[in-house]
Amino acid sequence: MDYILKENTDGTVITVRDVQVILLEMMKDIDRLCRENDIPYFLSGGSALGAVRHGGFIPWDDDADFFMMKEDFLRFVEVMKQQDKYVFQCWYTDQRYNVLIPGMKIRRKGTYLKEVNTLLSNRCTGYDGCDGLFIDIFVWDYATTNRWIDLPFRLANMLLMVPEIIIDNVFRVNPVHIKRAIMKIADRYSRFCEKRDGNTIGFDLTWVWKTPFHPFVFRKEDIFPPHYIKFEDTEFPIANHPHEYLCTAIAPSYMTPPPEEKRIAKHIVDIRL
Repeated sequence: MDYILKENTDGTVITVRDVQVILLEMMKDIDRLCRENDIPYFLSGGSALGAVRHGGFIPWDDDADFFMMKEDFLRFVEVMKQQDKYVFQCWYTDQRYNVLIPGMKIRRKGTYLKEVNTLLSNRCTGYDGCDGLFIDIFVWDYATTNRWIDLPFRLANMLLMVPEIIIDNVFRVNPVHIKRAIMKIADRYSRFCEKRDGNTIGFDLTWVWKTPFHPFVFRKEDIFPPHYIKFEDTEFPIANHPHEYLCTAIAPSYMTPPPEEKRIAKHIVDIRL
């Protein structure tokens, strides 16, 4: 089945598969950079689910997601500075970047994509190809399952999220001081968890888009070491114990596809390839 994203004025169409072909090339390039620089990373979310359930992309999935630990992510930022094939955007190189979205967007030059996004606008503009097709890199760090430790930090960033969104989206002012506070709380939380235990990890605390009472937290041994699994015509790394990861990240019923009426692309408003 062709999942059509856009019908052009000349009668041609852009399908999800057209997007996936480009994303796959980008994923291979990122994998090569990570291998060359010994940077561990993993397929995340729907990309990991696609690898396990479909041996590649979920047929109707129109994006790709990776994750890496913060210490590895910071090294990856330096690696990305040395290449010129892709535009990349993150807080560490441009403080216009919204810290509440994935830690980095890697964009394909010469393409255009308008994302379904009403609250988390990305103000990074002025680059060649800045609005291009992208891959998200999520940042992970140390976490805890102890609610009494986790909840105060998590709620603090959830509260800061409100003025950050209002100032950024309504008043169109870059709330740098709020962003710095969010980043500082996230780092303080993870450093505390690392010293206290160091055996559980999860999304960096800048990513608070889940109920605070059921955060994404995983045993480190379920994630590390990564191992490569078939994905389309190549292989990419997933969590060491993919079942445990996917039960939490997706749902225990992750191997059951959704009803056909819910098999739709959901990230793209407009696109040019």
